[in-house]
Amino acid sequence: MEKLVDTGDEVMLRDAARGFLDDAAPLTAFRANRDAGRPYDPALWSEMASMGWAGVLIPEDAGGADMGHRAAGILAEEMGKTLAASPFISSAVIAATALRAAGSDRLAAIAGGEALYALAVDEGAKHAPASSALAAKPDGNAFRLSGRKTFVADGSSANRVLVLARTSGGAGDAQGLTLFDIDAERAGLARTASGSIDARDFATLDFDDVAVTGDDIVGDVDNGLAALGPGLRAGQAALAAELGGLSAGISAITLGYLKERKQFGRTIGSFQALQHRAAHLFSEIEVTASAIANAGRVLDHDPDAAQVAVSLAKARATQTARLAVMEGVQMHGGIGMTDEYDAGFFMKRARVGAEWLGDYGHHAAIVAASRGL
Repeated sequence: MEKLVDTGDEVMLRDAARGFLDDAAPLTAFRANRDAGRPYDPALWSEMASMGWAGVLIPEDAGGADMGHRAAGILAEEMGKTLAASPFISSAVIAATALRAAGSDRLAAIAGGEALYALAVDEGAKHAPASSALAAKPDGNAFRLSGRKTFVADGSSANRVLVLARTSGGAGDAQGLTLFDIDAERAGLARTASGSIDARDFATLDFDDVAVTGDDIVGDVDNGLAALGPGLRAGQAALAAELGGLSAGISAITLGYLKERKQFGRTIGSFQALQHRAAHLFSEIEVTASAIANAGRVLDHDPDAAQVAVSLAKARATQTARLAVMEGVQMHGGIGMTDEYDAGFFMKRARVGAEWLGDYGHHAAIVAASRGL
């Protein structure tokens, strides 16, 4: 794959994001949030919103910056380098994209950082939107939701929820699903934190006869996957970018360690075997970066045809992040998994990011099918 190079505007955005995050969200900030038991710093999110990051995919007439998916990927990538936690992907990417396509009047609140969204889609161990069985039973001109959603990112801290529910058909049917946008404090909705290993906010949501109306519907009844699809693709691309940044972040830490740690009277980075492994990792990160950049640009220019590019990016980013964290921990030696060192934080986030919004197998199957395999 030919390496895709950032444009001048993209370089400026990346440099600005890196400068801000180095000061406001270094790895020490992630550790502090973890120790305080909070998934992210609300003050940091407010700063991000004031810089236009929350509105990166929202039109200017709704208070957004409308910079596009490639720009959103650059921001996610830079966040990944220092594990900067925020509701960016859930709210500014997934919800903003899905609601923009539906012409929602809540875009301004997302751009301002006030509307924080969680995406309640999956119900099993793997990402499978069409398998949703959470029931939306008719109740006059409205519906009542009953069932459970698992692995809901930002599920405990969000003040709004996009939930995919079945209005007709059965689990596995692509049709018969409807997307709803509801207040997270709606009567009958219970949220339970899941205790994710990456110290982020994942939750289980239980719906017990939750009343929803026609005003809560996003898109068309029974065609929820069409309404949700743009948001899912955008989220998958941004998550791939975050994993790409994570790979670069742990790689930089590892290279620094190789240059400092001495064994047998010399730095371990002088050993050829470790140099070969570091070079291989660098090559994988570079190829994956091009796949991530391509996904963002296809989303900007032909979003309806972007799934294969997005799935390629997510699959590659998942595998590259796995390689990067494994090499990072192994080259640090046993101390790499101790809490004193940061390498373990990257491994835990990589594991969670690999599963959220579709694992390697899910996305590799999409790419294979596109090639007739």
